[in-house]
Amino acid sequence: MIPKEILDKVRLIEIHTRSMVNNLFAGEYHSAFKGRGMEFAEAREYQPGDDVRHIDWNVTARVGAPFIKIFDEERELTAVLVVDASASGAFGSQQQMKGEIGVELSALLAFSAIENNDRVGLLIFTDEVEVFVPPKKGRKHVLRVLRELLYFQPQGRKTSIAGALEYLSRVLHRHSVIFVISDFLDQGYEPALRHLSQRHDLIAVVVSDPREWDLPDVGFINLQDAETGQQVLVDSGHEGVREFFAAEQQAIAERRSTLLHKAGVDEIAIDLSRPYVEPLIHFFRARMQRH
Repeated sequence: MIPKEILDKVRLIEIHTRSMVNNLFAGEYHSAFKGRGMEFAEAREYQPGDDVRHIDWNVTARVGAPFIKIFDEERELTAVLVVDASASGAFGSQQQMKGEIGVELSALLAFSAIENNDRVGLLIFTDEVEVFVPPKKGRKHVLRVLRELLYFQPQGRKTSIAGALEYLSRVLHRHSVIFVISDFLDQGYEPALRHLSQRHDLIAVVVSDPREWDLPDVGFINLQDAETGQQVLVDSGHEGVREFFAAEQQAIAERRSTLLHKAGVDEIAIDLSRPYVEPLIHFFRARMQRH
């Protein structure tokens, strides 16, 4: 039995995210992603100017007059949410932790997908794949995805983005839109990223907290890596230390963005100090213009 508090959270998130989908994402998600191709809709009589390559020769022979095939875009997509549940997600200097924002983003994308009759799948990972829910349609299925996210207790603490992507390359047999929701505090995932992006549409949703690049001026503080437990003592009261810390984090972010760009992967940067709706809408609209 799923605890009542989990079901209550699922309901609250559904109400919150469905409202945003209905009021803010009207058409954006639909227009940002192309369908899998074109499907036959009907045949009609040929008219001057029609493309002769679309002539339906079977109908033409049967009725004795030229007819052409009319096609509609096949909109149905498969969206897969790849959610990082490693220990670094349990950090946040704002109102919510990175992992909590990851769940809300997943819900928003999932409800946007089912509004467009798309399939939705889920993969939760740490240093190994811990949960995989195959893509399906419908509200009932999305509520199951949300329950998995909220009820889930990770076994691992570390991160392996490469492991998650390699798993997907083995189990996804149809073209999919894959949202990787993570802080991307990991290394060595470039080959898996490039390989998967050749067959699928990958979007990196990079979740970060301002305290990860902006140390407060509070004197000596003990910083601990949530995934390894490694600690380091730093003097945050020293301006040079704060500047060095900020510069290092900026360099890491720039290297990641360059890596994603070279792999053909779009990036959505989510900063916990700002509402996440604006960068999402900006991303969808930018893709609409590209297409």
